[in-house]
Amino acid sequence: MQKNGSDIQDAVRITPTAPVHVATHGGRAKCLQRLVRLELPVPRTVALSFDAVLGIANGVMPDLDAILAEFPDDALLCVRPSSEDPDWGGPGAILNIGVNDACYVDLCDQLGREAAAAIYLRFVQSYAVHVARLDPDVFEDVEDGGPDALVEILHAYEAETDESFPQNRSEQLGAVLRSMARAWEGTSARLLRQARGAPADAGLGLVVQQMMPGLGQGVCGSGVLQLVNSNTGEPQITGRYLSQSQGRDALGAGASAMFLAKDPRGTSLEETAPEAFEELKTHAALMRRRLREEMQAEFVIQDGRVHILDGVRVQRSARGGLRMAVGLAEDNIIPPQEAVMRIDAHSLNELLHRQVAPDARRDVIGDGIAASPGAATGRLVFTSAEAQASASRGEDCVLVRRETSPEDVRGMHASVAVLTEKGGMTSHAAVIGRGLGLPCIVGANSIRFDPRRKRLRAADGRVFRAGDLITIDGSTGQVLAGEPAMIEAAQDGAFQTLMGWADEARDISIRTNADTPRDATTARNFDAQGIGLCRTEHMFFDPGRLTVMQEMIFAETPSGRAAVLARLLPMQRDDFRELFRIMEGTPVCIRLFDLPLHEFLPTSQSGQRELSEALGLPVSEVTRRVEELGEYNPMLGLRGVRLGVTVPEIYDMQARAIFEATLEASEEGAPVVPEIMIPLVSAKREVEMVKARIDSVAAAVRLERGREFDYRLGVMVETPRAALRADEIATHAAFLSFGTNDLTQMTYGLSRDDAGRFMSEYVRQGVFPEDPFHVLDVDGVGELLKLGVQRGREANPDVTLSICGEHGGNPESIAFCRRAGFDYVSCSPFRVPVARLAAAQLAIADNLKDSRQNN
Repeated sequence: MQKNGSDIQDAVRITPTAPVHVATHGGRAKCLQRLVRLELPVPRTVALSFDAVLGIANGVMPDLDAILAEFPDDALLCVRPSSEDPDWGGPGAILNIGVNDACYVDLCDQLGREAAAAIYLRFVQSYAVHVARLDPDVFEDVEDGGPDALVEILHAYEAETDESFPQNRSEQLGAVLRSMARAWEGTSARLLRQARGAPADAGLGLVVQQMMPGLGQGVCGSGVLQLVNSNTGEPQITGRYLSQSQGRDALGAGASAMFLAKDPRGTSLEETAPEAFEELKTHAALMRRRLREEMQAEFVIQDGRVHILDGVRVQRSARGGLRMAVGLAEDNIIPPQEAVMRIDAHSLNELLHRQVAPDARRDVIGDGIAASPGAATGRLVFTSAEAQASASRGEDCVLVRRETSPEDVRGMHASVAVLTEKGGMTSHAAVIGRGLGLPCIVGANSIRFDPRRKRLRAADGRVFRAGDLITIDGSTGQVLAGEPAMIEAAQDGAFQTLMGWADEARDISIRTNADTPRDATTARNFDAQGIGLCRTEHMFFDPGRLTVMQEMIFAETPSGRAAVLARLLPMQRDDFRELFRIMEGTPVCIRLFDLPLHEFLPTSQSGQRELSEALGLPVSEVTRRVEELGEYNPMLGLRGVRLGVTVPEIYDMQARAIFEATLEASEEGAPVVPEIMIPLVSAKREVEMVKARIDSVAAAVRLERGREFDYRLGVMVETPRAALRADEIATHAAFLSFGTNDLTQMTYGLSRDDAGRFMSEYVRQGVFPEDPFHVLDVDGVGELLKLGVQRGREANPDVTLSICGEHGGNPESIAFCRRAGFDYVSCSPFRVPVARLAAAQLAIADNLKDSRQNN
């Protein structure tokens, strides 16, 4: 057959040594060659290269006579697609090429009239619709099957085309090849495969294979067999077999198809043809062992003899894929590191959270940004108070807000899911939702929110009111009406085994962002190596603390503020002691108070009246103070270290609580060395001032308790100036933790809460390659990070460097962190396994690259 290049043939018979490659002939052709090398009973097959198929689409046909010469003169043929990646799809297979009137007569003698008619009829229908491009409706009046139906469909074909059905096998094959080649090059097919991730110039190969009819005398039929369950990955013979059938008919045959292994629900192949069944199991086991993959075998049984037509990688769910990879490694078919590399880190989200069942009906009423994965169903509530009341009644609820604020944290804790009209990937609802493991959708502006009337209006006009049942799918961003079927989270032994292998390979530490004992417990269960960020301000919104915090805000003097804060001290001490207890043996990094004070004051008139009654102050005094604390841009105003400098009593109280909790926790277990982090630093002098006061508090606690303790003081680098002046700051810090949420916001001059309104359009139009609040911007923000790392380490070689923004749980961002020399990343508890796996895969990939270069 015609040559094209040094060893690539346009059309080549598949033999053990034929020059067949995935990159030139496609995955199906290469897999068939591997099956041939295993000496499996594969029918004779010819592979056409990508170049050959492209030539066919452009009108240049290969030597059809040479291709046909590879097969017996009376053989029927089928043509199947062979793209480089099976997920890219391709035109459907066409079976029984070569059947004609004369062949039909011979088949009647060999197989019987009904089987012969079925073979001829199938080909005529496929040829008419896919090759001649006739309307399928032309044949809708044709009887279901048999010789009479064959006569009818041949007459219908002739009536539509004004010519007889082609009788020449070469003409039939050429027309089929031309049709499939042109279908691949069509606009709709090109767009479809590009949506599946295929490059624009992806090629298609074709394989021409001798048909085994699957019809006739004796045991005849077709089916598929695999050795694992696609959903669970557990060993289980699954598939179907259909007597008197071809291709993959068994998968769509319903009740008429047989089970493979013995099954109380019906007849099985094992009972009908035990020898064929045992042979199929043997072939499948050999494929698994030698191809190092769970494979599905497509087979035909012809008069009791087994033929393997194809082998494809078993389709799998996320949990099924993980269990399959672990099973192959445990059976010593692949090494553990390869099992780790086979799992998409993002897919772990499906294992850690409940999901809407793949086959469930989805009644979509709107969508937004998928901010926190998982799915949950509950009744609509529109305030945090309603959410808490619902939880007290034992009713699941979905909290709906235009956007959440710190005072909504209690309501989020009481909810099973959160939906907001505004926000992006790092908005308050998104960050807290991921930390709590709550399914969350933000930026759902396709739905009209009406919190005053407590209702939502879907794009299609439907109205949903408080108490109505909806489902939040935080993995897809879809809001669904009602309660679709769910599949539960799965963290079984296979999951734990894989994560153990991952931890052996990775070379960067993974901590968690945790503000509560619940967060810390979740993260500890996911084997986080400590807390990299504890946001203490969230602790003050508890009802028992909020009023005290508000009273402190209204205190007029430092001594007055200190007196009020003294009532919060034991509460904070208990908070920290509990975190130290849960995370015993691992570091805990506590960020000092960061929020602007106005966040703790009510903005509504009714709320201000309630506060005036609680504090015994005139309403006018409350209103005045609220107005005084108001800021045009509070996220860039009096918060973080600026509060620590101007209202130092807050940090004094927190430092004392940390140190006293340190001593108490150390009595109960391993010695605790807390890490204290100063937020929103911009200047060295800020660090010096806060450090002096914290050191003074530490000295006082040591003197009062008569015991020594150690602690580490560090800085949260979240302003561009702090990154640029990291050398000055690092001389006063044991660690620098880069808060990439705020650093991205300030670098772009872009509100992370408002970006969701237009970010998807920016990404679609190529302004940004990805949402910079979701995937770290390595060119802009990354440049600041690299400068901060370089300058910080030059000034203090022992400084610990980390990222504690939400980027810490993103696999693509972890790659940058490893290259830049960070010691650890910190992320939400439910993202810890994703980060652990991604870090391991990066380390394994680098080791493989190094070993290849050395060899």
